[in-house]
Amino acid sequence: MMARSCLSMLLVAVTLVVLAAPLALAGDPDYLQDLCVADLNSELKVNGFPCKANATADDFFTNIIAKPGNITSPAGSVVTGANVEKVPGLNTLGVSLARIDYAPGGLNPPHTHPRATEVIFVLYGKLDVGFITTANKLVAKTVAAGEVFAFPRGLVHFQKNAGEEPAAVVSAFNSQLPGTQSIAMTLFGASPEVPDDVLAKAFQIGAEEVDKIKAKFAPKKS
Repeated sequence: MMARSCLSMLLVAVTLVVLAAPLALAGDPDYLQDLCVADLNSELKVNGFPCKANATADDFFTNIIAKPGNITSPAGSVVTGANVEKVPGLNTLGVSLARIDYAPGGLNPPHTHPRATEVIFVLYGKLDVGFITTANKLVAKTVAAGEVFAFPRGLVHFQKNAGEEPAAVVSAFNSQLPGTQSIAMTLFGASPEVPDDVLAKAFQIGAEEVDKIKAKFAPKKS
């Protein structure tokens, strides 16, 4: 009887874990009130931002992605985020947007979003896009104006302007602040620096090559 009782309790526990799993995989935690406009000036540290008093319509508005961004990066692209840092009203809502503009041939270099799945809608132009699975399989496609492509959460992905004219997309995320880790910048532009011998062995290159690459990602002195 005791063995059966223990088995029944174990089955109940496993069932509860399985039922709770989808909630644990959500991009952001569910909110518990109508709104919680982010107090971006608060020094209080929480998982998100504390709520401020006296919310207004402007807390839920921005025109930051209405116009193309200024492309100055060597890669030939610029990302303009409309996340909780720009729209405080997004705090706890679990969504955000961004606009990405590409010069002809411009690249949004391989990167990941640790906290969100991304879906792009092509405004204009033509892009070669893709992501890499954990089995090192490339899933890639060429997309054009009016078309949509999704990048699973946490997987390395990229977009490259495949045309001779500027291109732009609007990206949607299931997180108020999805985070971005550009692979090259993360590894070669970290502060403090990732040790040269770690990078040299990982990429099977010499220390001189590591230093040359790091120099390209070093912060520019004003």
